[in-house]
Amino acid sequence: MPDNPNPTIAVMHGDQTGEELLQEALRILAPAVIDLELDFQHFDLSLENRRTTDNQIVCEAADAMCTNGLGLKAATITPEKSGDVGSPNAILRETIDAKVILRTGRRIPNIRPIAGVHAPIAITRMAIEDAYGAKEWRESANGSDEIAYRTSQVTRSNCRAVAEFTFQYAKKNKARVFGGPKYTVSPVYEGMFKEELDAAAERHPDVPYQPLLIDATFALLLQTSGEALVIPALNRDGDLLSDMILQMFGSIAGSESLVLSLDPEALNVDVVMAEAPHGTAPALQGKNIANPMAMILACAALLSYVPDAEKASRAIYEAVFENLYEGNATPDLGGQMMTSEFVDKVIRRVTGKLEVWATLG
Repeated sequence: MPDNPNPTIAVMHGDQTGEELLQEALRILAPAVIDLELDFQHFDLSLENRRTTDNQIVCEAADAMCTNGLGLKAATITPEKSGDVGSPNAILRETIDAKVILRTGRRIPNIRPIAGVHAPIAITRMAIEDAYGAKEWRESANGSDEIAYRTSQVTRSNCRAVAEFTFQYAKKNKARVFGGPKYTVSPVYEGMFKEELDAAAERHPDVPYQPLLIDATFALLLQTSGEALVIPALNRDGDLLSDMILQMFGSIAGSESLVLSLDPEALNVDVVMAEAPHGTAPALQGKNIANPMAMILACAALLSYVPDAEKASRAIYEAVFENLYEGNATPDLGGQMMTSEFVDKVIRRVTGKLEVWATLG
């Protein structure tokens, strides 16, 4: 990661409630709150501006992340019409050479999860290739039927990067690597990922490893004993798993999402883009009741990759969950707080924690 005097974050503004939540979360990153000077480069990734610039603004934001290593993105609208500007995510991930999407389900205080779910469950999802970006086409068959085809790919380098990050992350968090691809049905395609997971397991013999087919992974998640898990997945499998895991803990708004680029040699993280995993929630726009939790946690996660910001990161995480424990929550989690009120309380707790920690040395 770049070691600048003032770390620079590329802030990617979005649409509807996504933009409102970003603005609220940015209040927490003020120097008076986290006792840290940050620089921000702002990029308007709203649908209107993406259309106006023909996605050039997206490319500029991606280039800024490549230069400075840090990005914070609001939720954006993806137009349904073919030939429109599409989602900015593909451009961003391709430009920063993203390898992994990391999402972690955690217990949310006062929210009852599915029975047996206690410790965090993280999904390390392949960020590119596989079913996303695949070539698709249709052909007629015998004049009376139609056949749809898809050609997708995975590269060994991406499989290796995801596998290595998975075991490094599991080691750091004292978790078990759990699950894997359907290599029995697809020994050549999905088998490549399984080969790299097995190789990573040999490099990290101290990390518990329980390889499973993807269908068994889904089934056994409903019988989990409560231990911390890290689940490696191909792009589409990881997309499905991520939504399921977050809902197992009670809400998709309860976790941040990180898109990570890794150095090709050392396989260390060199670019981080943090965002909320939910969409723009147009029905909540302007009502000040949307849950800011995921966007705030995205800020906390991003700070964990900033030099000298570990205390600020931890203070934000603790402040969010302590507020929820005391019943301070937005309506979606059974509370009565407005979005801005919840953020106000998080700010007060963060400043208080950092002041007390400084006093204690």
